[in-house]
Amino acid sequence: MTNIIDKIYSEFQSMSQSDQKIAHQVLDNPAKIVNSTISELAKMATVSGASVTRFCHNLGLTGFHDLKIQIAQVAGNEKSHSLQNLAQDNLQTALRQIDKNKIAEVKATLENIDNHLLKQILALLTHSRIVQVSAEGDTYPVAEDAIYKFNQIGILAIGSGGNVETAIAQSMNLTADDCLLVISNSGESAALLKQIQVAKKQGLKIIAITNREDSPIALEADYHLQTAVRQTVLQTQYYFSRVAAFTIIEAIFLILISQDDKKIDHIKQHEEIISNQKI
Repeated sequence: MTNIIDKIYSEFQSMSQSDQKIAHQVLDNPAKIVNSTISELAKMATVSGASVTRFCHNLGLTGFHDLKIQIAQVAGNEKSHSLQNLAQDNLQTALRQIDKNKIAEVKATLENIDNHLLKQILALLTHSRIVQVSAEGDTYPVAEDAIYKFNQIGILAIGSGGNVETAIAQSMNLTADDCLLVISNSGESAALLKQIQVAKKQGLKIIAITNREDSPIALEADYHLQTAVRQTVLQTQYYFSRVAAFTIIEAIFLILISQDDKKIDHIKQHEEIISNQKI
């Protein structure tokens, strides 16, 4: 289940200006918010008390007290580390801050995955005739990584090189024996949504990886895995961390290997075939 800190991160871009001001205060020092009154938080964020209440309701909470309880339940009340806070004059300090940021992304992403959901996705990937992997822009390197890994362990996976028009044409040639894996940070790509519609008409099951559970792509998917991107506050959909999405692909890859020794043999055979390409 997504904790309240990760929920705020994932929904930040779609928040109103007032809600973003409150969110900044919560994310910058969650431990302080636990011990603050609604008036104190409103003053810190330069908004009204009513705005704080509305912020809580927009997150699906009953009120400010509910917000404080959920923040307190987040282990350690960890403080986020974003690019905004990176040390400008000490590279080692900056690297340590990035280290904490990335560890938080990976940890939160893996902890949010539901076991039953993951088992269903693993079974679908294993038994599909073809796994089509689609993404666009900055996200496509994650798709390429998935395509390479899946093929290495004997799962036939295809992609379009990031060209969604080609991806849609591919989907038109697939059947209910296949599945589509869509990777999108924002989950709002109109082109990928169009591809999902085409794939559904062909009978494909849809797996989506996005950082918002309420995103259009997540809502259209049969199975959704949510990433926890800790730099959403500073980054737009055009520039963001891909570490969390890569983490999900890596986790799926490693679990599939651990469940079937034949997949390890497939990797060994592939490595032997391409061994003459290495110095």
